[in-house]
Amino acid sequence: MKIDLRTIPDAEVSGIDLMDVDITLPAPEAEPQRQYYFMALLKQQLVPERAKKNGKEFLTACITTFGCQMNARDSEKLEGILETIGYHIVETEDADFVVYNTCTVRENANLRVYGRLGQLGKYKKKNPGMIISLCGCMMQEPSVIEKIKKSYSFVDLIFGTHNIYKFAELIVTCFESERMVIDIWKDTDKIVEDLPTDRKYSFKSGVNIMFGCNNFCSYCIVPYVRGRERSRNPKDIIREIEKLVADGVVEVMLLGQNVNSYGKNLDEPMTFAQLLQEIEKIEGLERIRFMTSHPKDLSDELIEVMAHSKKICKHLHLPVQSGSTDVLKKMNRRYTKEQYLLLVEKIKKAIPDISLTTDIIVGFPGETEEDFQETLDVVRKVRYDSAFTFQYSKRTGTPAAVLEDQISPEVMKDRFDRLLKEVQTISAEVCSVHKGTIQRVLVETKNDHDEHLVTGRMSNNLLVHFPGDASLIGKLVDVELKECHGFYYMGEIVR
Repeated sequence: MKIDLRTIPDAEVSGIDLMDVDITLPAPEAEPQRQYYFMALLKQQLVPERAKKNGKEFLTACITTFGCQMNARDSEKLEGILETIGYHIVETEDADFVVYNTCTVRENANLRVYGRLGQLGKYKKKNPGMIISLCGCMMQEPSVIEKIKKSYSFVDLIFGTHNIYKFAELIVTCFESERMVIDIWKDTDKIVEDLPTDRKYSFKSGVNIMFGCNNFCSYCIVPYVRGRERSRNPKDIIREIEKLVADGVVEVMLLGQNVNSYGKNLDEPMTFAQLLQEIEKIEGLERIRFMTSHPKDLSDELIEVMAHSKKICKHLHLPVQSGSTDVLKKMNRRYTKEQYLLLVEKIKKAIPDISLTTDIIVGFPGETEEDFQETLDVVRKVRYDSAFTFQYSKRTGTPAAVLEDQISPEVMKDRFDRLLKEVQTISAEVCSVHKGTIQRVLVETKNDHDEHLVTGRMSNNLLVHFPGDASLIGKLVDVELKECHGFYYMGEIVR
């Protein structure tokens, strides 16, 4: 007897065999049942029909991800849906279904996508049955959509950040349409659980705990393309992590644009620190990471929880962006240089072995040499393990884009080079203190350059290379750190 998805509870729908679903019935209105209906329709009928029409035994799909870990996690969901409906995932972009999951944090990211689209157009001429889909942050910009419609009319499907969960339904629409399908939402308050996911790693996984951002830093496009903050129900988060652990995951990375503001919009508010305490109780989970933390929201409660935790990694990414209070005000960061340094002091006192990393922007409009020296002063006082350094990139649609006193490229590059030199010098000194110690390391992969080595990551996020084979991947092992090479160590496993 065929299954009517309209009668299946949310928590059970992911365990249904799609070949048993009755696709002659109307599609359910409720989610995620509705998406599983469309997945069943695709798997049972539409994908096999399309493969036959194209003279193929099966269809292939390739997903290319631009941008942050949030995007990477979204791509795992897209890949999970494509696999579930019968596509074979490949790494080459001459596939039957190609997805670009885009980023728009920097103007350069947009240009990269346009450049790659030209190549896809050539592939499509050779394979007219090919489907090209664009999604992610870049697609939330109206000017981008107009450019694609005008210059890249061979694109088949476009959707944004708010309706990724509708991917299966959109594929059906695309299969049935003779023209470009565009489905862009301005915002959403919807969070759909229990959709398929294809994880990149068997032993670690990202876990979204919230979506969107309310901070509106003046240089940042993210709140406009990701929408307002919405937190997932803690029970759904716990349930997801428990399932991951049962499937062999030992480390999770909790993801959000600003994890420190987690839980504020829940019916029953919960702090991020409280969520961490609940996650820590999950048996079998060895490590907890998270990003990103906004300094203005990092609470004493969180510091205390981190200090006493046996599972939270000794690493905190704390973006400063600038060391100048004047520039921070223009950036709408809502803290001062002094407040940031006081916070760092508090963190280091509570967690002496903490590894601190950061983001820094140079060349923000109006930044003077004195402002830049303030940034260098913060770098010298905090002594970061590493820093992601950026030259300011004007993003159309943000308040900073229209500010006067835009910094010349020459001045910007000079400051960037000086900052990078300072960061690298300090980083090499800070990271070298672990030499000779024995550290717990999660082995992640075979080494890219030497087949006799494996590569793993310490709690403080530093990489370690040491002799070993593929059987160690996914395991936590003790490694003696023999040599420090700036951003990584060479070591030997302790038997």
